Amino acid sequence: MNPTALSFADPHYPARLRERLGERAPSKLNALGSPAILSESKTALFCSVRCPGDAILGAYDSARKLRDEGVTVVSGFHSPVEKECLRILLRGKQPIVICLARTFGRIRLPSDWRRALESGRLLLLSTFDKWPPRPDKNSTAYRNECVAALSNEALIIHATPGGEIERISELIDRWSIPRRKWDKTH
Repeated sequence: MNPTALSFADPHYPARLRERLGERAPSKLNALGSPAILSESKTALFCSVRCPGDAILGAYDSARKLRDEGVTVVSGFHSPVEKECLRILLRGKQPIVICLARTFGRIRLPSDWRRALESGRLLLLSTFDKWPPRPDKNSTAYRNECVAALSNEALIIHATPGGEIERISELIDRWSIPRRKWDKTH
């Protein structure tokens, strides 16, 4: 599968990226899957790598609720909690957008990703052409900014004080992106 390039001129290129990121907006998005998903209302999902146990349980309940409500979720799905949320979401029928912090390069798609891609409900995005072949601190930070910029609302499971997700949380507040509450019943 070869990614499609979406430039500023492409009708599927999300205007929200340019509005929120300004001149830092990617001039091109590399997309694998249905770019029409970008026109859906999207909930960004973020969670720091280190996460307390009660937040983890709430995250899984929230992921099931998002799945059952058919909410389109956008995330990097990189932290352990985000990865588990993706596993839960992939069992549903709603669209999912995975933003990579690397080039497509020689990406190997897990079978559950392939099934969702083939059914037209998964979109993989990368703002990177030739570098980096693996996520690094800078590409992850930029990817997270793009995830936030693409979203209509945000669900932040946990933000470690002083960490990357706390920085993204501040950006979300600056852009006045509404927060979705997560299930704290545990």
